[in-house]
Amino acid sequence: MTYRYKTEMTCSSEITFDLDGDVVTNIAFTGGCNGNLKAISKILDGWTVDQIVEKLEGNTCGRRPTSCADQLARAVKAAYEKSKIDN
Repeated sequence: MTYRYKTEMTCSSEITFDLDGDVVTNIAFTGGCNGNLKAISKILDGWTVDQIVEKLEGNTCGRRPTSCADQLARAVKAAYEKSKIDN
């Protein structure tokens, strides 16, 4: 299933991704540091929710208390929890 997540306090405004069980694919960021976010999306394609959360949760950007990577971790975690409730 495809999920959309509106980011907070980052240069990117939205993250979309597919979630099949706990596997995340087709990650795409709207806005943000284009080259870096494309690379992150390619590297993480096929990773599990737990793997993404373990590596990216809590990552900050400059003085911000979050980052695009941290927002991705939050997004996949929330989507996974929602998917468990919906099934």
